[in-house]
Amino acid sequence: MREHGGNLDQAQQRFGGRAEDWIDLSTGINRLPYPVGEVSAHAWSALPSRAEIEALHRAAGHAYRTSAPIVALGGAQAAIQLLPQLAPPGRARILAPTYNEYAGVLSAAGWEVLEVSELDALEGADLGILVNPNNPDGRRHTPKDLLTLLPRVGRLVIDESFVDAVPQLSLAPEADRPGLLILRSFGKFYGLAGLRLGFATGNAADIDRLAAMSGPWPVSGAAIAIGCRALRDDAWAEATSARLAKDCARLDEMARAQGWRLVGGASLFRLYETHDALAAQDMLARARIWSRVFAKRPTWLRLRLPGSEAEWRRLAEALAR
Repeated sequence: MREHGGNLDQAQQRFGGRAEDWIDLSTGINRLPYPVGEVSAHAWSALPSRAEIEALHRAAGHAYRTSAPIVALGGAQAAIQLLPQLAPPGRARILAPTYNEYAGVLSAAGWEVLEVSELDALEGADLGILVNPNNPDGRRHTPKDLLTLLPRVGRLVIDESFVDAVPQLSLAPEADRPGLLILRSFGKFYGLAGLRLGFATGNAADIDRLAAMSGPWPVSGAAIAIGCRALRDDAWAEATSARLAKDCARLDEMARAQGWRLVGGASLFRLYETHDALAAQDMLARARIWSRVFAKRPTWLRLRLPGSEAEWRRLAEALAR
């Protein structure tokens, strides 16, 4: 199992407590999720129809401001699992450090994988991969720079799992260009990761192949019902984006008072340089607050934004101690 956040069971094993005692700040998921509301009995009991799946695709096109072909999948991770099958194994270049599933999945499928540190180093790859904004350091790239790179790689995959609050960075409106594939996560921004919903948008050939590989019912009826509702709720998305921007500044100020330096981050998480990340994680864990550390970066600590005011107060009290 590769290293990820969300491993609250490990926190409980080490520090005790019940799951409900903990505030899990180790992931990049919105702590104030979209209000789901009622889901019809039909959504739970019937197989999703083609018309319902297409309605979900149109809702995603609305939210992501694109008319390019779209396929719904069981989270962005489902798209990553299928990615090696879009072409015969070749040379893959990944802009790193980043989400570690890409390298593992491609290597297991026989691809030659090289992690690089600069955008231009993706040039010449059969498959170039980057996350924008990046996880965990929030590194960003402009659409102009990415479109300049596009003709210089065989296929360019851009993971936009954290772009919802900064839509000006998204290349989804250009996704029908040959060689471009955009991956989107629903669960992070909308705070509903357990729904397992994501999307790929790109040129028709790639999307048709992903759709064929994912089968006739790639997502649940409940995911369709909730996704259609949330993706068309522009007012909620705008209010949430504004709140997240304020909360990022609030968390950065708290970390600065602790002596931590901001490395970067996106709208749902922040990454800090500490003197000793494991010590900082242990300090927070004693207050039943779980954070993310990185084995290869012993001074990096990542925190997602707290949700309720009660969570903010608990974090402030833990840091004050």
